[in-house]
Amino acid sequence: MSKYELALQRIDAAHMDDPNQVESNNITIPYELHYARKMTSYLERLHPSASDLLRLAIRAQHLRRWEVPRSSYPATKIGYHSWRSGLQRRQAEIVEGICRESGYSADEAARVGAMVRKADLKRGDPDTQVLEDVACLVFLDDQFDKFEKDLGDEEKMVDILRKTWGKMSEAGRAEALKIDLSERATALVSKALAG
Repeated sequence: MSKYELALQRIDAAHMDDPNQVESNNITIPYELHYARKMTSYLERLHPSASDLLRLAIRAQHLRRWEVPRSSYPATKIGYHSWRSGLQRRQAEIVEGICRESGYSADEAARVGAMVRKADLKRGDPDTQVLEDVACLVFLDDQFDKFEKDLGDEEKMVDILRKTWGKMSEAGRAEALKIDLSERATALVSKALAG
């Protein structure tokens, strides 16, 4: 087994611990495994020649996320950003350990961790931008309808969609326009892009 296959197996084993279940292809699986598979699927569409390190970062995007629920932070904008940055640091540390245990060098493991933390996104790192694009695509495809229903605030949702669109590259946006969204999601995306 290659170090990539071993790391991927260990990441997926961690996803299997998620107590939250979802139906996927007529079987019930842990939600985070479902999410990781969606991330990988969108990576294949967007960047099929991705490096193994990017593939591992994509697969580890939500590594053990259920252990730190959003409700463990204040229900404020600052609380949300603190939760997200704390999760990114934690997920990066976990995946870096998995990578080292699987035979990757410290530098390679740190590179995977940096992508998970999105440390170089604002500096224009192309791999980190691919990860951001893929995360946005999975949000639109797999999480949007439930998120919008739970939020219950159309103007806030439109603002979130504008921000999501702003995070994506042109390639990510082109892929997003191919997603078969619900009627409600299509209307909100149209509204977000019009304003």
